[in-house]
Amino acid sequence: ILRCSAFLYVAVRMRSAWSLCQAFIPMEETKPSGSTESSQTSSTEPGLLPGETVVREGKAAILFPSANEVFYNPVQEFNRDLTCAVITEFAREQLAQRGVRILIPGEKDRVVVRLSKEKNGNVDQETSEQPENKQQMEEEGDKKEFITASVGERCEQGLRVLEGLAASGLRSVRFALELPGLKSITANDYSAKAAALIARNAQHNNVSHILQASQRDASMVMYEARGRKERYDVIDLDPYGSPSPFLDAAVQAVSEGGLLCITCTDMAVMAGNSGETCYSKYGSVSIKSKYCHEMALRIILHSLDQRAAVYQRYIEPLLSVSVDFYIRVFVRVKTGQAVVKNSASKQALLYNCVGCGAFHLQRMGKKMSQGKHMKYSAATGPPVGPSCEHCGQRHQLGGPIWAEPIHDITFVQKVLSAVSGNPTRFRTSKRIEGVLSMVTEELQDIPLYYVLDHLSSTVHCNTPSMLQFRSALLHAGYRVSLSHACKNAVKSDAPAEVLWDIIRCWEKSNPVKRERLSETSPAHRILSKEPTLQACFEIREDANPQSRKRHLTRFQENPQANWGPKARAKAGGRISSELEDKRKQFQGKRKKQITDSSQLKSFPCKKFRKGTCTYGDKCCYSHELKEGTEEKMD
Repeated sequence: ILRCSAFLYVAVRMRSAWSLCQAFIPMEETKPSGSTESSQTSSTEPGLLPGETVVREGKAAILFPSANEVFYNPVQEFNRDLTCAVITEFAREQLAQRGVRILIPGEKDRVVVRLSKEKNGNVDQETSEQPENKQQMEEEGDKKEFITASVGERCEQGLRVLEGLAASGLRSVRFALELPGLKSITANDYSAKAAALIARNAQHNNVSHILQASQRDASMVMYEARGRKERYDVIDLDPYGSPSPFLDAAVQAVSEGGLLCITCTDMAVMAGNSGETCYSKYGSVSIKSKYCHEMALRIILHSLDQRAAVYQRYIEPLLSVSVDFYIRVFVRVKTGQAVVKNSASKQALLYNCVGCGAFHLQRMGKKMSQGKHMKYSAATGPPVGPSCEHCGQRHQLGGPIWAEPIHDITFVQKVLSAVSGNPTRFRTSKRIEGVLSMVTEELQDIPLYYVLDHLSSTVHCNTPSMLQFRSALLHAGYRVSLSHACKNAVKSDAPAEVLWDIIRCWEKSNPVKRERLSETSPAHRILSKEPTLQACFEIREDANPQSRKRHLTRFQENPQANWGPKARAKAGGRISSELEDKRKQFQGKRKKQITDSSQLKSFPCKKFRKGTCTYGDKCCYSHELKEGTEEKMD
């Protein structure tokens, strides 16, 4: 009897273990590097309402309705991870002045990651900061005692954080659970359902002692905090669309030396599709160009600096990134009437050639040093003639844009060191390390960039490899770097004339059929000139950047379907079936190219919709109109 009982006990335990393994096997499937897919479980946890799910991201577990009543986009986990990393380093700097030392779980001795220096062919990637830190800590320890701040604890000398447009409160809950040295977090949203959900999520994650929910207009919350004692140390604005309605209040409500974190998702406006709309929102005209993503970063920085200057304040960009379908900037705001006078000389108008894409910047103001004083005057210009000197085409006028550096490399290296030294802290650590590594390699004093594919396509020739083109610029004595905003970007201090000379030299060994070129085309006019520079395309060792040598995750592919912006939250909570059908129809249309003309019948004819199609029944596109389309035409 004892042997049978033991046998049955072992069998039951083995069966339970096998069921448990089966339950956890799906959670161990490999995902693409940098994937931001958050885990969702429809569990029976206490506090769940009918139809709700639990969304887990970082250390937070968020109660989320299945309907689209409160906005949430899992794609932006990278955005939230990067924000946590940036605020951590900002808090480390700010709280050290207040006598507070923060503790990060899993963080070891600090190291500085340097990608630009090489010693005897070996990369000096990591330099320990431990001796300097110890010496600095000993010196500071003699003067005053430090207070230790841990994650999840309220710190009376800590930072006050405001998330103006919190939606479900996921970002604020993650701040409370993952960032040390916080005094309070205000998670605000104008929606009553969102504010109620924020309060429930704060209670569900046991962070109600730090996080308070608020249901008010975000601008009014910030306007009422303009007093010196009421200002917030960190303000995070991640709106659905443009943040322009909140910028004026934000630059006033942030404390002296405080941090502004701004997201823009209206990239169609900022990338040149609607220049007039961009001017009405940001005070700058956007241009359709290959460098549109970096230009968008400089447009929002220009807008922030312009609005801050009204109140005798100015900005210092710490980090500005263009990622996926949005841009994100982290700026420090300070006050100083004398420094504000430099604002005009930090902005520039942009002249862009519509033919070859050559661009020139014209500073809005001019400053000259005269001993201890600065003399300010109007800038002279324009830097271009009536037509482009390279192709003879006209110029477009854009801007003004921010023409100063868009990153603080010292601060970025601190963030990069912390992320690379503690890779298990964030799920997107590999992608953060790749993007920040590229940021540290960029030429900081060179605004905008050219795209190698566009240079070669302008003259209709084959494209040289990136290493060959970069080597040619280095051989000519110029500096060159990549850009995190574009995969094939060429950021260099070489003038456009040098770039076209290199293309001319490349075309001589890879000739095009010039008889097919129109005499008025940019390609004919560029190739008709002889190069004054003899380019050398021999590959140099320093032409290959360290981030590329280390195979870091720099430009990841979309890891899942329907990757991109999500639909705006609605009261009913449902996404229209028309939008869902449109997403399915156009998902992956570039990768799955149509080879059979009969498949075109599934796409509507745009000319027929306008009433200009002359093919009739022979048209390869569909002439069947849906009910909604017929109503619009009527």
